[in-house]
Amino acid sequence: MPGSDWRKYPPDNFPPSAAVSYGRDEYGLWYEFAVRGVVQKMRWIVPGEFLMGSPGNEPEREEYERQHSVQLTQGFWLADTACTQALWTAVMNNNPSHFKGESQPVETVSHDEVLEYCQRLNELVPELSVGLPSEAQWEYACRAGSTTAFWWGDELLPEQANFKASNPYNNSPEGEWQGKTVPVITYPPNPWGLYQMHGNVWEWCLDGLRNYSDDAEVDPVGPLAGDDPVGPLAGDDPVGPLAGDDPVGPLAGDDRVLRGGSWVNHGRWLRSAYRLANTPGTRNSHIGFRLAQSAPKESKQ
Repeated sequence: MPGSDWRKYPPDNFPPSAAVSYGRDEYGLWYEFAVRGVVQKMRWIVPGEFLMGSPGNEPEREEYERQHSVQLTQGFWLADTACTQALWTAVMNNNPSHFKGESQPVETVSHDEVLEYCQRLNELVPELSVGLPSEAQWEYACRAGSTTAFWWGDELLPEQANFKASNPYNNSPEGEWQGKTVPVITYPPNPWGLYQMHGNVWEWCLDGLRNYSDDAEVDPVGPLAGDDPVGPLAGDDPVGPLAGDDPVGPLAGDDRVLRGGSWVNHGRWLRSAYRLANTPGTRNSHIGFRLAQSAPKESKQ
């Protein structure tokens, strides 16, 4: 976990060349890029160590969430919000989303389509080199130094996230189910300035599921396209439902990780440690994504 003074140390080559604005606030360093008039803020996530997965006493946990130490040796940039429909449309000139709204997350996008989107965005803004976070990067940023079920603690309230609040987590109070997505800046950000890492839409990660180790890991990445499935999660047992009561199916082959839970899910699926995966071609109204970028290659002079 970063020390208390980590915000004092910017990454090399800050600000990035793509920045139209940049600065430092209570959450740390940030910069914004723009494409066809639509602006996205990126937050600097420093390298560090954290406990990935859930402890054995976390309510409603899954056995494949084995808690283990992970070190991320490289910092990275992460979008402060899920990709909006405005940002998607600025690049792709279409909007596949079921629930329309420029400030709502784009959804009904497959992993394959998201990778195509990132390629086109990088071409439109040549200084960019954005993609998707790894599963480890995603959980590290979601937790923001926490070890609890959610970044704010172990209780999940309807005013903290967009989920199926009529099915709460671990005896938390019930609430009204909104039954749709909400704008990407609706609930308070986590301590690193990231909005809605829990709920609203599932977020695609770059890699596939890996079998968690009992030992400490350094920069772990699950299988990528064309790789063999890793560990027992590559078998035939369904991990759990993506929506409603229907199983996802085997977590095998080229399946890609989804994290964070969504507007349609019960509370337990919003936990920081909860893992899901689906085929790269899957589209649904509760699946979106969040942009990530490695440290910039050069700075403005």
